[in-house]
Amino acid sequence: MAETRGGRPGSASQRPTGGDKALAGKKQYFRRKKMCRFCVDKIDDINYKDVRLLGSFLSERGKITPRRISGVCAPHQRRLAESIKQARNIVLLPFATSL
Repeated sequence: MAETRGGRPGSASQRPTGGDKALAGKKQYFRRKKMCRFCVDKIDDINYKDVRLLGSFLSERGKITPRRISGVCAPHQRRLAESIKQARNIVLLPFATSL
């Protein structure tokens, strides 16, 4: 016979989740799947000289936004990061912003 300690139920099926109560009062949000901007527009070449495009993938601090936030696919994210780094090296984009 399994003994429970500390007043906790033994198995996961017996644990109260409270899911029904939490969803009753709150409105559920449907998050649309992020699509790669470059795949949708069929942009094959990400040019390091296109500062306006590259700047939209930088945060206020000058960091490259990750894929999970920008919604860019993995191959385009690699090309995007390489283009941003090229643009930084020839001073088209900042490495970081000043405080």
